[in-house]
Amino acid sequence: MALVLAFGLVLLLSVSLSGLAARTVLSTALMFLVAGALVGQGGFGLVDIPSDGVFVTGLADLALFTVLFTDGQRANVRALREGWRLSGRALGLAMPLTMVGIALPAHYLAGLDWTTSFLIGAILSPTDPVFASAIVGRTDVPMRLRRLLNVESGLNDGLALPFVLIFLATATGSDTDFATIGLELVLGLVFGVAIAAAVTLAWRLRILTAEPRLQALGPLAIGVIVYATCHLTHANPYLAAFAAGSALATMDRVTAESFEHFGDLLSETTKFAALLVFGALITPDRISHLTWGDWAVALIAILLVRPAAMMLSLLRTTLPPRERWVAAWFGPKGFASVVYVLLALQAGIPSGDHVFDLVAITIALSIVLHSSTDVPVAKALSVEPPDNLPTGQQEQQQPGKLEQG
Repeated sequence: MALVLAFGLVLLLSVSLSGLAARTVLSTALMFLVAGALVGQGGFGLVDIPSDGVFVTGLADLALFTVLFTDGQRANVRALREGWRLSGRALGLAMPLTMVGIALPAHYLAGLDWTTSFLIGAILSPTDPVFASAIVGRTDVPMRLRRLLNVESGLNDGLALPFVLIFLATATGSDTDFATIGLELVLGLVFGVAIAAAVTLAWRLRILTAEPRLQALGPLAIGVIVYATCHLTHANPYLAAFAAGSALATMDRVTAESFEHFGDLLSETTKFAALLVFGALITPDRISHLTWGDWAVALIAILLVRPAAMMLSLLRTTLPPRERWVAAWFGPKGFASVVYVLLALQAGIPSGDHVFDLVAITIALSIVLHSSTDVPVAKALSVEPPDNLPTGQQEQQQPGKLEQG
């Protein structure tokens, strides 16, 4: 109950200070991380949560799924098609470069073997702009930039998982079944799209009409079904979550919009709960043995590797230089990395504790740096772009006029 009480108190405090946080560098995400550290064994010792327990993995997994399902509903097929040139570069070039760029210092500075180094690179390659919500959620920030960050984070979580599994299998000495990994990815996409599409088509029947006050629960039910189906079949739940959200937004925009506010609140709640628990796992005992090389790897991953990889991937694009720098900076490490490092810890690899501690400090530093800089950067971007570039505002379709592509 101490953990529940702490969550309630910090949630109340964060809501009460949310207006101030939206205008300053104060971060609600950081508040939950610090609160978790205070109630955990590294603070007052009010709770003792084993890092390899099912509770921690399940909460992080649920939080990531919820965030991706909600984000997917902001990226319908049209939005994905319009922003694919930039998003494709981020996923196809920046992500592999990030993986390799982190593996190199992990090997040479942290002293890890190559397999474990590439495992850390795979774990830390996904991004999570939920910690940069002031960028993704502001309509006065250019749409192309918000879409780039949103689509990148929505898809790279699932795309990183096969690499994590491959390097985990190599580290434990077990055989890597590439066919099974590929099948899980495909099933995730298929289940996500198929379940959402089947339900939305069924809703078009006259007999199936939702009462307005209950309409937001429809997408929630879809999410629950997709989540359970993926875990029963071992399909990739993260690709399924984003695919289901995107399919719902494409086929039933009204229902997706009715769920938007509720979905945002739900994803925020699960995110904060996971941050509180994750903060409780970061204790002085766990990080006291880390060397200067370990800390250097964490800083290099955040301050050098991600920005350089993203800037290289965006060369010779139409994205203005200032927006390129913003996209390069906002590559925060979040729930996907938490879930994947817990998988590594539970797999029993030789350097499991070292991997967990190194990834944990990288995530913690990322949350501190990115969640405290999103508002200033968003304010700096709040300017009118040239007339020939799209603004951050969605254009309202005029009656009698065709929508412009």
